[in-house]
Amino acid sequence: MKNIVVLTGAGASADSGISTFRDADGLWEGHDVMEVASPLGFARNPELVLDFYNQRRRQLLEVQPNKGHYALVELEKHHKVSIITQNVDDLHERAGSSNVLHLHGELLKVRSTKNASLVLNWTNDLHIGDTDDDGHQLRPHIVWFGEEVPLLPKAAQITQSADILIIIGTSMQVYPAAGLVNYAPYNSSIHFIDPRPSIGENDFRDLSIIAERAAIGVPMLVSDILNKNV
Repeated sequence: MKNIVVLTGAGASADSGISTFRDADGLWEGHDVMEVASPLGFARNPELVLDFYNQRRRQLLEVQPNKGHYALVELEKHHKVSIITQNVDDLHERAGSSNVLHLHGELLKVRSTKNASLVLNWTNDLHIGDTDDDGHQLRPHIVWFGEEVPLLPKAAQITQSADILIIIGTSMQVYPAAGLVNYAPYNSSIHFIDPRPSIGENDFRDLSIIAERAAIGVPMLVSDILNKNV
């Protein structure tokens, strides 16, 4: 049984219909990222920020996992699979994956603006005036730009255990998440699945690239692993 660590980004959920948020011009759904995904943006215009995430939450509740998500569940039946995702959706869990770490938070959760450890499940819209029991406003349970990534050390520790590292649907350009690949053991094999690969096979030792979207590339790779071709 192999210890397989999977790093997923926006491309893993794109085939489910989840927007990748950031367009080619750097805007998220027409907004500057700092307006809707930063503590300063929330302080300046909390209504705009809450509405932005309310729209994302509604969209998430209307979509389903894709073949890439389900292929990782099949892989988990035969190997130890740990998923580290930059995505804030719950599609890995809905597909059936049991070991998922959300590096950047979760869209279906909110937390207190006063006590970051007070996290609540939340599937409805979040409004100004929705508070914790002590009267403190609730906010999306999302790691915004300019905030620390509290689960990064745990993610690095998980990556250090990888016999096989699979990277799915991420540009490998956004740090600190992109730096996790450097924690993989020297003798681990790395597989990169993305229709527009941003790295080449000479960038890492024992790297293979599948230039396909997740719903196609992940089942291909999982089939190879289960057939012991990888």
